[in-house]
Amino acid sequence: MGKMTIQQMVMQLAGGMGISIQIFVTTLLFSLPLGLLIAFGRMSRSRLLQTLVKFYISVMRGTPLMLQLMVVYFGPYYLFRIKVGSGYRLWAAFIGFVINYAAYFAEIYRSGIQSMPAGQYEAARVLGYSRFQTFFKIILPQVMKRILPSVTNEVITLVKDTSLAFTLSVAEMFSIAKALAASQTNMIPFVAAGVFYYIFNLLVAVGMEWIEKKMDYYR
Repeated sequence: MGKMTIQQMVMQLAGGMGISIQIFVTTLLFSLPLGLLIAFGRMSRSRLLQTLVKFYISVMRGTPLMLQLMVVYFGPYYLFRIKVGSGYRLWAAFIGFVINYAAYFAEIYRSGIQSMPAGQYEAARVLGYSRFQTFFKIILPQVMKRILPSVTNEVITLVKDTSLAFTLSVAEMFSIAKALAASQTNMIPFVAAGVFYYIFNLLVAVGMEWIEKKMDYYR
């Protein structure tokens, strides 16, 4: 490969950035609601369900995301002899990121829910609210306000973690930057990738700050 202009490098990196954004958006769309369900299981009165969920969270938080991605991708073949094609790489990345981040979001939800005063549940019961109505109309909006800073930290971490998809040879931005740096024998692709990640994170931070301001009426 011949020498490339900076513009050509940026265009290739932008293509990889599209894959990184896909991983980011898919992870948030599925891990946030899944995390809430896992939090319910973590707080369940069933000791068996509670133990299983605690074990799942412990594994997800106690092992590297890179290893989890490899298990999701190679597991079907080595465990069940199911052959997977290269098209499964991106799906494996989606699955790995979702189940990992759902565990973190579950603990964030749990801490927020358990921090709510018991008096609010009692007052809602007196007013005739069902448990479902109490949680989703009264408790959850306040919980979301309380946990937003912690969620923001995880979302910003997710932006940077998308680079781990290179483990599965997914052509996200970091993989492309690494290939370009090797072929062009210079650091410009890495610098450009760093700028891309910074801008992405900056936009995410601004967006989360906007959401936080919108929820100020819960103070």
